[in-house]
Amino acid sequence: MKIRNTIAAAAAAAAAAAVGTTGPLVLPAGASAHSAAHTLTFVSVLKKLVIYTHTTVGEQDTDVTSTGKIIGFDELYATQTGPTTGKGKVAYAENGGLLYGTLILTHNGARGHGTVTGGTGVFRGVTGTITFKPANKSGTRAAVTITYTT
Repeated sequence: MKIRNTIAAAAAAAAAAAVGTTGPLVLPAGASAHSAAHTLTFVSVLKKLVIYTHTTVGEQDTDVTSTGKIIGFDELYATQTGPTTGKGKVAYAENGGLLYGTLILTHNGARGHGTVTGGTGVFRGVTGTITFKPANKSGTRAAVTITYTT
């Protein structure tokens, strides 16, 4: 089905996100010790499909700024729930910790949103949102925005 092709582009998670042209990482993960909102914007670039079946995708991605600088990595596992929808889980890793989230995929998996469910290290106890959309026509890049509160 179409969703498996576009789920691969959607990572993430990432993942996730709503940016027209992706910008650099807005704030570092550990920018504040008190409760404050932080926003990460990046492009998730498909590196390897680990699982690829009729209804399931597992992938490994490299996350980069608009200038191509690597800022982290993510893992996405997604399953198809309807003709043009799916759900998934994502783990985003950057220096200092892991951030976890769940995703709802729409438009054949090419777009979506989700919830930050927690993390480790500098992401311990965070909550927030994840949005994403295609960043290229071939479906190998996704523009991601993660907004979280520490």
